[in-house]
Amino acid sequence: MAAARLQKLSAPPLTRQSARLPLARALIERNTVTPWQVFYALQHEAQWDASLPEILTARGWISEPDMRALLAERHDLRQVDLSRTPPAAELATLLPPEFCLQHSVLPWARLGETVILLTGRPQALETLRAALPDPLKSALFAVASRQDIEHHIALFHRKSLTHRAETSVAEADSCRTLGHARKGKTAILLAILTLIAGLAAAFPTLLRDTLLFWTLLTLMGAIFLRFAALYQAAVSARDPTAANTLPETAPPTAIPLPLPRISVLVPLFDEPEIASALIQRLTHLTYPRALLEIVLVLEEKDTQTRAAIAKTRLPRWMRVVEVPAGSGITTKPRALNYALPFCRGDIIGVWDAEDAPASDQLEKVAAHFARAAPDVACLQGTLDYYNPYTNWLSRCFTIEYAAWFRLVLPGLSKLGFAIPLGGTTLFFRRAILDDLGGWDSHNVTEDADLGIRLARHGYRTELLDSVTQEEANCAPIAWIRQRSRWLKGYAATYIVHMRQPRQLLQSLGLRGFMGFQLIFLCSLSQFLLAPLLWLLWGAAFGLPAPLIGHLTPNMQTAITALLLTAAATNGAIWIAAVAKTKRPRLYKWIFAMLIYFPLATLAAFKGMIEIAVAPFYWDKTRHGRTAEGISHGVETPVQSTDTAEI
Repeated sequence: MAAARLQKLSAPPLTRQSARLPLARALIERNTVTPWQVFYALQHEAQWDASLPEILTARGWISEPDMRALLAERHDLRQVDLSRTPPAAELATLLPPEFCLQHSVLPWARLGETVILLTGRPQALETLRAALPDPLKSALFAVASRQDIEHHIALFHRKSLTHRAETSVAEADSCRTLGHARKGKTAILLAILTLIAGLAAAFPTLLRDTLLFWTLLTLMGAIFLRFAALYQAAVSARDPTAANTLPETAPPTAIPLPLPRISVLVPLFDEPEIASALIQRLTHLTYPRALLEIVLVLEEKDTQTRAAIAKTRLPRWMRVVEVPAGSGITTKPRALNYALPFCRGDIIGVWDAEDAPASDQLEKVAAHFARAAPDVACLQGTLDYYNPYTNWLSRCFTIEYAAWFRLVLPGLSKLGFAIPLGGTTLFFRRAILDDLGGWDSHNVTEDADLGIRLARHGYRTELLDSVTQEEANCAPIAWIRQRSRWLKGYAATYIVHMRQPRQLLQSLGLRGFMGFQLIFLCSLSQFLLAPLLWLLWGAAFGLPAPLIGHLTPNMQTAITALLLTAAATNGAIWIAAVAKTKRPRLYKWIFAMLIYFPLATLAAFKGMIEIAVAPFYWDKTRHGRTAEGISHGVETPVQSTDTAEI
């Protein structure tokens, strides 16, 4: 009989009279917590989007099982141990998994015609009852562990949750169709290459002039972007309010209340070495623990990382979500999509496994969103490296990142262009992210694609005045593999959004449309056509000039002037970037950028081949390869008024 399955677990004795008392008073009378602890929780309950039980358990002043037992008694509900009395599988379809996760509810048993539902949040019982569909409004309730409820939701709805993670973005907005008829596309690629070779043999002059024209045109586009970045930097230096950021100069107590709940997704795959360092770094965060949720997203088949995490004692505000195997792709956006419904926050963040965010970063996120316009859907933080001096490659990578995040992105934002997001230190309004379907699970540069989709739907990204440090990829082969994935994703993003150019023009406007071409088409073209630029530089220094030998002297002089302008803007932006990092030792390594970027050309050709033969292949970047990457003390912890407990 279903009623017999209601297992009442042990709980501290609670009289009928104390059950009717306010929760705070009942806790004090039972000597469960001290008066000052209750006072602290009540004071912050009005300032935070958190309840009294959540604050007390987050601080560790009362255990979750004891609080659950107390709430069950107060609401006259029985407790259920799902390890002893699992739910009836045939009831799983009564509620969709997204609803169950949002409200922490699970259909458990049937008593005659009455359904018994389990809740992990008995303090929100009335809210849950009002949200239930009409056939279940008369259901009975019992209480179970929230973790156990989520485990069984994932178990019963494994197939649907996995399918949603892979198809949450509409097919028209996704690059997953690039994998269709892959053999045919490979044949088409070979046919195109054969055609180009035939045209080169039949019309060498036409092909040469076309390539020369496109090389110079895209070079001018790249120069324009650098000029815009330098101009914006100069304007911001004179007038800091001109920058598209909201610098947080006020103390955290000045943040508009109530403080929001923030969930941060941290996907890990094949990274057992970095797991303990990651957890230690995140303990430096000073955001209130009752409002903070760090979700470590692990792949089900990644046994090594799962074992490493299992050996580590996680803080109460950190938990694990395991992503089941699916249709064959193993990508970061798929993992993020799967974990998103398990999040409880109104703001969703993303950090990478090797990240070391500033301790007050989440306070700045909360303050920025509170003061931003409703159409600001995303905040992009600044990325930097904590191992800039590992070798010459990490030095150059640091200079490049400084130029991109501290100069180019502010310039793009000031021009009103859609911002291609970076893969980490991103924060979204949860409702907007859900509305857009999350990330494209098949795009290997899902961040850039999401930035464009946000802009196409009328939303804006602003830059966050906060820095996250991460590990620079400093092995040449690994760097090329990582960059090839990024450029392949750029190509996939360009193909997807240019399927219907007229719609793209209408959604972004003329300025945004031109910015999209500058960011994606110019970047890809410049990397792929870099060998032609090298030939032009050779001609400028008196070497044979097969590309421009037929041009007039004035035209050749103009091309040389264009090359010198490109070099000058590159040098200026690298110098300005190093100045912003306050790392003067990097100045002398600016010249090494001349041998750094040719690696990207190799990566571009690798990426363009893969876009045809393996568009969804995720060329994994391994982290924790440097001493800094596996160390704990990247940042000196700042003492918080809401200190975390490990």
